[in-house]
Amino acid sequence: MQASVRFGSALKVVFDLWLQATLAPSNAFNGWSLEDRNPQVIEQLTPMLDWLYYDYFRAQTSGWENVPSSGRLLLIGSHNGGLAAPDMYMIMHDWYQRFGVDRPTYALMDSTIWQAMPGLGRLATQMGALRTHPKMAYAALKRDATLLIYPGGAQDVFRPYSERHKIYFHGRRGFIKLALQTETPIVPVISWGAHSTLIVLADFYPQIQKLHQQGLPWLFGIDPEVFPVYLGLPWGIAFGPLPNIPFPVQVHTRVCPPIMFKRYGRKAAQDAAYVDECYYHVKTSMQQALDQLRQDVSNCVQQKSGWGDR
Repeated sequence: MQASVRFGSALKVVFDLWLQATLAPSNAFNGWSLEDRNPQVIEQLTPMLDWLYYDYFRAQTSGWENVPSSGRLLLIGSHNGGLAAPDMYMIMHDWYQRFGVDRPTYALMDSTIWQAMPGLGRLATQMGALRTHPKMAYAALKRDATLLIYPGGAQDVFRPYSERHKIYFHGRRGFIKLALQTETPIVPVISWGAHSTLIVLADFYPQIQKLHQQGLPWLFGIDPEVFPVYLGLPWGIAFGPLPNIPFPVQVHTRVCPPIMFKRYGRKAAQDAAYVDECYYHVKTSMQQALDQLRQDVSNCVQQKSGWGDR
């Protein structure tokens, strides 16, 4: 009963903030300014994050001792769970609990959000969302802020369920060049469970793209980059990157030790072979950490069920 009351109260706050953002001028909170981040709005959203964290996803986390107490950072993650992206919000909750809402923290967000769902985009801006554009990333790091990036984007968050065990960046190396040019440590963040909050069966984007080339217009004039078919709430089965209500699956997150490279600077960022080397080092390190997290979760489940003693 108490959880239901907390949820109802928190949902009303979220709705009110979303409504205010929706009614804001079209040129407000558009992801092009660092000044739009509002710690007071984040504090108002904390009860909803608390409910999601403790009551809905029953999140568990580890590794936060690996985050330096000051200085700029690149938090690099692998996205899960469709547009709801529950692991991202669980990580945000942990960050605010440990470092407060005033430590400057931003996240890059696909620019189409402001076009497709302007109210959500403007509200996310007040939480620290920035357009996925190099100038915004550099601006945040120039202020010694923490910047959260999910390089795999839509292709990662909607990757098939059969690939839920894999770290997937869609081959994007921009975050490596950013780290090298700004001499910024990379702190990987991984999660397990969030990709089971919906079941992505397959991505039919190549087929839909061919139809578009033959004259089929994109909905709202937006190239979705993915066209998943998934099982999830509230649709049952959904076609395309529709918003979803995640299943209440337990989510586990882990923060890994910082990664530093041997060389930094503009020349290092322009060395394609070196960028590839750094890219695969980060990807391999995160894959090993994800494999270990999966094993740790499995061992914990076995111990609780009593199988670990047999």
